Amino acid sequence: TPQKTTVQDVPGAFPTVDVPDHAHYTIGIVILIVGITGTLGNFLVIYAFCRTRSLQTPANVFIINLAISDFLMSITQSPVFFTNSLHKRWIFGEKG
Repeated sequence: TPQKTTVQDVPGAFPTVDVPDHAHYTIGIVILIVGITGTLGNFLVIYAFCRTRSLQTPANVFIINLAISDFLMSITQSPVFFTNSLHKRWIFGEKG
């Protein structure tokens, strides 16, 4: 029977560095602030574009595209990064 090789079986595959606890918490807080700012700011840009007829020009469609992409990035990735920083490790398992 073939044996499944995992990352843990390969020594030195992902080297780790011992980082102080306060560095994890500091990065987590910064990511939380950036995530909240990005979410609110991009939501306001999308809202202003949808409500104001004069802003709905072909050139502004590119800006809205960027705002929607950035909004989705900040809404999905900031909470994950913040949670992992507080736990000081990847908490979503091998499949996550």
